[in-house]
Amino acid sequence: MKQHSEAEAARVELLYRQHSAALVLYATAIAGERSRAQDIVHEVFARFMEEGVASHVLDIKAYLFACVRNGMRNETKRMQRNVEFDPKFSWFVPPQRDFAAERQLRNALLALSEEQREVVVMHIWGELTFAQIAEILDASANTVASRYRYALASLRDVFHAKEFSL
Repeated sequence: MKQHSEAEAARVELLYRQHSAALVLYATAIAGERSRAQDIVHEVFARFMEEGVASHVLDIKAYLFACVRNGMRNETKRMQRNVEFDPKFSWFVPPQRDFAAERQLRNALLALSEEQREVVVMHIWGELTFAQIAEILDASANTVASRYRYALASLRDVFHAKEFSL
């Protein structure tokens, strides 16, 4: 184990404070289970505390999302099982919660394909660019943009249909 300076520890702590909430949300969207998602995010940052943050990384935010994605995939392979997403789980914590709207959005997101949901969560809540997402997913930026566009169209259809049924 390497010995790290207080400056490196402070940098890891700052990265955790800035990005952990979005990373947990992203990992939860993949794993379907918040506790598992939190474990993976914590493992990523624990590794940074032990090994240091890679100095060659140009885009640390995209790198963190890639680390979490790889961690989730490795965990899934280890467990060799799928965990169902608990529909009662709260993804969002707005200042004044609208439980009905939250449930409606969560259900609409779950109705998307995993590929589309992954792009939506990374782009909207992770605030990653399509280029960053493309790098993480090992896909072209056009493919990522298309998945996002199709996801938004699906979400728009769901919410538009609900407006007319009221």
